[in-house]
Amino acid sequence: MKHKILVTGGAGFIGSHIVDELIRKGHEVRVLDNLDPQVHGPKQPKPGYLNPKAEFVRGDVRSRDRLKAALEDVDIVYHEAAAVGVGQSMYQIDHYVDVNCKGTGLLLDEIVNGEYDIRKLIVASSMSIYGEGVYECDRCDGTVYPEYRPAKQLEAHEWEMKCPKCGGIARPVPTSEEKPLRPTSVYAVSKRDQEELVLSTGKAYSIPSVALRYFNVYGPRQALSNPYTGVCAIFQSNIKNDNPPVIYEDGLQTRDFVDVRDIVQANMLALESSKADYEMFNVASGKPVSILHIAETFARLYGKKIKPEIKNKFRAGDIRHCFADISKIRKIGFTPKIDFEEGMKELVEWGKKQEARDLSQKALQELEERNLLEK
Repeated sequence: MKHKILVTGGAGFIGSHIVDELIRKGHEVRVLDNLDPQVHGPKQPKPGYLNPKAEFVRGDVRSRDRLKAALEDVDIVYHEAAAVGVGQSMYQIDHYVDVNCKGTGLLLDEIVNGEYDIRKLIVASSMSIYGEGVYECDRCDGTVYPEYRPAKQLEAHEWEMKCPKCGGIARPVPTSEEKPLRPTSVYAVSKRDQEELVLSTGKAYSIPSVALRYFNVYGPRQALSNPYTGVCAIFQSNIKNDNPPVIYEDGLQTRDFVDVRDIVQANMLALESSKADYEMFNVASGKPVSILHIAETFARLYGKKIKPEIKNKFRAGDIRHCFADISKIRKIGFTPKIDFEEGMKELVEWGKKQEARDLSQKALQELEERNLLEK
């Protein structure tokens, strides 16, 4: 069945890839995007990669008039629009809450009060809503869900998570959707709210809704000059400009990196499978990779003898380990298809052709000025 689909944030990194696949599958697609200058540059041009077959509406999700225009005759909504960035969210609190929470609330308010026939609503959620991942303690023979590492532990540079019961080192294990949500940043709180607003409204109005909890997404079209986005974009901008990537703690903290093509795969399944309705899913590779390994991989693939600068200091709100249990989304047909090394090589080949301004020192200075970094 072919649909008329709205993709908010559809000119962005992930949204534009979703748009391409929807059009390839024969759907009619409309994009709503404000072309945020932090993402698209100060001149805010419509990106050249945006699919010409998609109808483009320039506008903000916080504008009811723009939402009305974007929702006309639409039956499926992908809500990808969001302000992104953990560190920046800690001092631009009003902006992140306004874009992510109010924007989502206004979208839902218009959907349920306007004259629309929305048949499915899919929201981009985030692994950040978990806070720390899941751990096990071999001494206590059980699973633990720690909220955060105490300040005294971080000040002592004892980076690994400790069991809250016995104080021994806890071992990270895959994080499933059953883990209690304990976000540790304003960004993460706002993403949790986006997810819960969509799912609760969907259930109340019998609009099938799905939340996809993206882990660390990488791939072409990332904004390499945006110092507030993920480490793959930041480290590339560092290395392209012959600067060492800056790593906090000891670099052995782990995350789960997933290629944007696998994110697209999950979004198509969410649209096409009724088994996804009213559910939330991890979207990830299911494999932990250290931040240090990411930096070293980029240096190797760019052919540069640049070693990362390991600070052995901490940032407020950082977690230690979080990687996904993807058994739930596998049940609706998801299988990660892009190998990490393959995906990174393709990302670097794309990155070599892109302009990248390294503004990471500016971003770090902003954190330092607000006492969000260890001195």
